[in-house]
Amino acid sequence: MTITPTLSELDLAALLCSKVCHDIISPVGAITNGLEVLDEEGNEDMKDFAMDLIRKSAVSASAKLTFARLAFGASGSAGASIDTGDAQKAAEDYMAGEKAELEWSGPRLLLPKNKVKLLLNLLLVAAGAVPRGGSIKLSLEGAEEDIKFTIDCTGPNARVPAGFLDCLNGTLEGEVDAHAVQPYYTVLLSKSTGMELSARVDSEAVVLTAG
Repeated sequence: MTITPTLSELDLAALLCSKVCHDIISPVGAITNGLEVLDEEGNEDMKDFAMDLIRKSAVSASAKLTFARLAFGASGSAGASIDTGDAQKAAEDYMAGEKAELEWSGPRLLLPKNKVKLLLNLLLVAAGAVPRGGSIKLSLEGAEEDIKFTIDCTGPNARVPAGFLDCLNGTLEGEVDAHAVQPYYTVLLSKSTGMELSARVDSEAVVLTAG
């Protein structure tokens, strides 16, 4: 499995930081807007609307940050393991704000952190496979040593994201940008864990696997 072109460690870190900032700027901006409404004189209905906006946006920002910490962050020292129950909670909270509905199944395990990071990054690829919404069924099979991930994505015009296919097949052209860095990182994680990735269209669904 190859991914071209290659990125320096500094460029990879910078692009991932940009992605995380992009993901959380919307809910944080909404909180700011809500606070500005509260600072202004107005009717109670507007204040109720502002408080509701602040609450929902704060929940969304917290979910995105918690997910990013597991999917992109260090999450402990080198060689650390992560409880898939924690990953499931972070994934469910994150997907609550997305268009597709998530169904997670499988045993609760302690897995090497890079395998959990791979799983969560595959979930982001899956969300990109059904941009108009639908269902995402994620399953874990096997034990710690021979774990396999399968994600079935069903929705209108379901498709394998082009950027992921290019990174997977080594056909990515030009420089890796903020849009391509997440699938690029996903393939890097698969190489680091020794887990083979595959993506296929099965009837009206996209199936992503790692194992």
